[in-house]
Amino acid sequence: MDNSGNPQDTVVPPVEGVAGGGTAYGWNDNCSQSSGPLNGSINPTEIPTADLVHVWCMPSTANVGPQEMPRPLEPINLLAARNERESVQIALRPKVSWSSSSTAGVVQVQCSDLCSASGDRLVVGQSLMLRRVVPILGVPDALVPLDLPVCQISLFPGETTAVWVSIDAPSAQPPGLYEGEIIITSKADTELSSQCLGKGEKHRLFMELRNCLDNVEPIEGKPLHEVVERAKSTATTLRRVIFSPLFSEFFSDNGPIDMMDEDAISNLSVRVKLSLTVWDFILPATPSLPAVIGISDTVIEDRFGVRHGSAEWWGESMRVLTYTCPWPADHPKSDEYFSDPRLAAYAVPYSPVLSSNDGAKDYVRKEIELLRTKAHWKKAYFYLWDEPLNMEHYSSVRNMASELRAYAPDARVLTTYYCGPSDAPLGPTPFESFVKVPKFLRPHTQIYCTSEWVLGNREDLVKDIVTELQPENGEEWWTYVCMGPSDPHPNWHLGMRGSQHRAVMWRVWKEGGTGFLYWGANCYEKATVPSAEIRFRRGLPPGDGVLFYPGEVFSSSRQPVASLRLERILSGLQDIEYLNLYASRYGRDEGLALLEKTGTYLGPERYTIEHLPIDVMRGEIFNACRH
Repeated sequence: MDNSGNPQDTVVPPVEGVAGGGTAYGWNDNCSQSSGPLNGSINPTEIPTADLVHVWCMPSTANVGPQEMPRPLEPINLLAARNERESVQIALRPKVSWSSSSTAGVVQVQCSDLCSASGDRLVVGQSLMLRRVVPILGVPDALVPLDLPVCQISLFPGETTAVWVSIDAPSAQPPGLYEGEIIITSKADTELSSQCLGKGEKHRLFMELRNCLDNVEPIEGKPLHEVVERAKSTATTLRRVIFSPLFSEFFSDNGPIDMMDEDAISNLSVRVKLSLTVWDFILPATPSLPAVIGISDTVIEDRFGVRHGSAEWWGESMRVLTYTCPWPADHPKSDEYFSDPRLAAYAVPYSPVLSSNDGAKDYVRKEIELLRTKAHWKKAYFYLWDEPLNMEHYSSVRNMASELRAYAPDARVLTTYYCGPSDAPLGPTPFESFVKVPKFLRPHTQIYCTSEWVLGNREDLVKDIVTELQPENGEEWWTYVCMGPSDPHPNWHLGMRGSQHRAVMWRVWKEGGTGFLYWGANCYEKATVPSAEIRFRRGLPPGDGVLFYPGEVFSSSRQPVASLRLERILSGLQDIEYLNLYASRYGRDEGLALLEKTGTYLGPERYTIEHLPIDVMRGEIFNACRH
């Protein structure tokens, strides 16, 4: 591939999983900084950006850490069905420092629309999005939105920064080859300090400073730990303001600027060529595999100071939804949410979970009666008990299900479990007791949701589980992960490989599960300020129960910030649609054979650590199914 104009003159260290793992933590970039006399005396307007900054591309399964080493820059070539998102990363690492501040320097990143030969477009800001990869506990995870179509990024000496590029191909997008580029230009301190702030940036700084006041003014009479937390949050916000482009002659950070003139985009810039082939397959609006993920309402109440059921909670701006819906069944928003074709399944709250009084039970009964009249009722299920352990727990499931089905006989009950009742074994061994749970719970459960941890690396045990089920009577087998299984098995813990995150859904498809459950997406340690530092819960693997972050932690934005792991979950679900398409044409056995022969996934301890096999598998499906 042609790298002319973009020399990347460095030796690549022997990193395991170069194409897919990219977990080169601990490597030192001894050649990344220039000699002392050059620092601070370089004019980036006169020197090619490629002489100042390493620029290279990495796949979406790579964990690009601060010590990731440079590779040659190559054009980006992606494949996407319609209604699919494809992502890639652009890594930046300074070779020298050219800023007078403590940063190595600032680069400007500009995106163009992606255009086809017939004039169709994928528009920046609508179909194309840029986000900065921010480490959490030193591991790349948070994807903080960047301004479009132009933004600035501060680079630090000896550190690699990654930009996550996502492209959404709408369902109606005409198939074809779409091409564009991402232009990276190093900027001088004088250019940054001379730029005038636009109204949008002024408003952002205003909101940041006002948030500081909102944090510190109401502290009188508050407990000491809350005062400390608010002070830390205020310090974080002030630090973010001080490091904004307004003060770039002292210290620069991300910030929007005016669109670059064509003259400013000189041959000194690094141009990353980006091509996307959109093909005629349309991913279904409703996912083939229901994947339900819980969101903690108590975390929202504590961190954002809203009471469940209050006007603020039910407000029109509510966008974060739990297993169920934040609005009552007779609210117009509720029907809109449940009827959305993108929603594959939803949980209906049941009174014992909320309250044991008769008033609450009557309220829930009326909610259920209304929901049963709706077309979306087929999506509904009841999650009555999480992981019963003994006969008392299992009896509670049976009793609650009997009570429920007395007035909603078509209700589906989901039960998660990883063992049979410990005090009344259903079989001679723990696994045989576990396998016999469906027979014990029938007809009080319709969705049997088992932990992947139970299987270990014994895929052959799946048939023992499935044999006990009665799909002809509407019974389903779902699976879940949480604290376990642990490395090297697929899971969504922080620090696992990107392919390991994505492999969770490959495993589901190969084993034949019909749904998936994950216990939580926002289960951080308790905090009482939106911008408080994120802390993972004690006793859990890092990242367990956390798939997105409050936007206020990173900026004045209230938009939730997705994790890199959440994006990989989406990619895995999209892979399932590709495999389903292939299996519909050539049979499931051929789909399984393709998954294995490409080296993508053979089992919970045998899956690719590199990205190439994923592209090969998707490419073969594209070639086999596009006509």
